[in-house]
Amino acid sequence: MKNFALIGASGYIAPRHMKAIKETNNNLVAALDKFDSVGIIDSYFPNADFFTEFERFDRHISKIKFEKNAKLDYVSICTPNYLHDAHIRFALRQGADAICEKPLVLNPWNMDALDDIQKETGNKIYNILQLRVHPAIIALKEKIANGPKDKIYDIDLTYLTSRGHWYYTSWKGDEAKSGGIATNIGVHFFDMLSWIFGDVTQNKVHVNTHDRSAGYLEFERARVRWFLSINYDVLPDIIKAKGQRTFRSITIEGTELEFSEGFTDLHTVSYQEILKGNGYGLEAPRQAIEIVHNVRHATPIGAVGDYHPFVLKPLAKHPFNK
Repeated sequence: MKNFALIGASGYIAPRHMKAIKETNNNLVAALDKFDSVGIIDSYFPNADFFTEFERFDRHISKIKFEKNAKLDYVSICTPNYLHDAHIRFALRQGADAICEKPLVLNPWNMDALDDIQKETGNKIYNILQLRVHPAIIALKEKIANGPKDKIYDIDLTYLTSRGHWYYTSWKGDEAKSGGIATNIGVHFFDMLSWIFGDVTQNKVHVNTHDRSAGYLEFERARVRWFLSINYDVLPDIIKAKGQRTFRSITIEGTELEFSEGFTDLHTVSYQEILKGNGYGLEAPRQAIEIVHNVRHATPIGAVGDYHPFVLKPLAKHPFNK
């Protein structure tokens, strides 16, 4: 049984990590979050110690190590994107491996600095890249690998996940903290595309605002038009009519990739692979981090060239600037 600590216990994704720790028969010894709405811990590890101040959490981890002579094996990190780098450093310096939510970091050079600490401490950094363990995505990768070697696939990626005004008040609405729309809701799709279709050869941005981001990516084996948004108004009418607030579509050569099922256990599968030594390490998400970094700093060119049809949808004012 391995000992885990968790940073970011009140976040949306934290329960999936708790579930994964529980289902892999390991123990959560301590958790940290500045917000104390963490009753979900009772469903998994009611005896875990909980802290709202980092300093007390840090001291407790040291006490576990030196007074109780117990090893902390892993630190799971579910904090806001801009804090991942610092919390990974904390984990490694405590002698533990880090398991971090995506995006691992916001900038490519952060990965280089983390590699130095990884080498210095001898501990490892793992990234949760759950689409890589989704059965439908694995099957797609195998299909592409076994298909014609010279074929370039045409792909449309559309991900619309409506968010209310709270989004812009939270850290997610601050580009310096979240990395913007492409990073916050799109990085796992870019990682999946990189994993399957190879190196990026072109990265053009058509639109990049507070509520949407769109562009064109060319990989070794694919041409991808992509559109991401958190604005309810851009949803197709048929989706609104169903009372739904989310729309996700990936078409490959005009055929829809069906992968809407099977998401609930992907964190547990990811943990199983990490515990077996097969997890995705520091370098795995590098190209995806480079893609979203370049999107963030590119000058949008508008509806020019090969663009996603949703690029033509009317732009919206920021809800706080009405």
